[in-house]
Amino acid sequence: MSDDLSRRAPARPGGTYPLAGREVARVGYGTMHLTRLDDAAAARTLLRRAYELGVNHFDTADFYGDGGANALLADALGSQPDIVVVTKVGARPAARGPLPMIAAQRPEELRTQVEDNLRTLRVDHLDVVNLRRIPAGTFPMPPSQVVPFDDQLAAMVALRDEGVVGHLGLSTVSADELRAALPAGIVTVQNRYSLTARKHEPVLAIARAEGISWAPYFPLGGAVPGAAKVTHEPVVQQVAAEIGATPAQVGLAWLLHHCPNTLIIPGTTSIDHLEQNVAAGSIELSPDQMARLDGIRPAAGVRGFLSRLRRP
Repeated sequence: MSDDLSRRAPARPGGTYPLAGREVARVGYGTMHLTRLDDAAAARTLLRRAYELGVNHFDTADFYGDGGANALLADALGSQPDIVVVTKVGARPAARGPLPMIAAQRPEELRTQVEDNLRTLRVDHLDVVNLRRIPAGTFPMPPSQVVPFDDQLAAMVALRDEGVVGHLGLSTVSADELRAALPAGIVTVQNRYSLTARKHEPVLAIARAEGISWAPYFPLGGAVPGAAKVTHEPVVQQVAAEIGATPAQVGLAWLLHHCPNTLIIPGTTSIDHLEQNVAAGSIELSPDQMARLDGIRPAAGVRGFLSRLRRP
């Protein structure tokens, strides 16, 4: 990356919202799928292209590719002072099985994962760390991993007090949990949320009222068998045809229009798709189009899949 590029202040796609004391682009990038690229140079090129397009909010975790995503991010953009990197703890890579991660919820495990993120990002301080909460009964895990939320939050506050964590976020939490955590100074929340999966609207309402950024994961639905996909909805396809966009762009644009504190973090291994995702930040949806999209109310369809995973 040239010095001229690093000195230039590009337009931030989708506008900006405050996170960790800085203004970040409302269209960010999630690294979860980055290690699917066999070519590390291509992965670094993709990250640099995101930065060239104005993206300065990157979501990652040491358990993405067993540290691989973090290492690529450090290689590609570790020297850029204007980016905010959000990591997460609460899981570790799975050696086998149907899911890419397994629970690691105990306080001592959270501390170890913070240390792992520091090591693979090659930093001595993490901008934001999300506690990836896994409530009992929602994910296949042993009883030893069922940990009180207060104990987890206390461990994260201690890490922030020690100076290795700058700001705290939460992931996959209920409205009651978010309310209970507000005194700890939460700066961002990540829950599963999209046009076709809106059961966490009460959590979003609290985040908006408190000025907390909302970075939904699985922003286009799907992700697990049976979950509704935003791009399959006829109304989404109709609106896309009306404005000359892709259905995926419409789904991302709806998130940005729906609430001003939303920061989208779509991931991709394709530069073409990356550029389309960034362009979604410039899409305008009319009041009529928003009303039609708001009227979509499909079932989430995830519970049956998770119950099958929990069977012995």
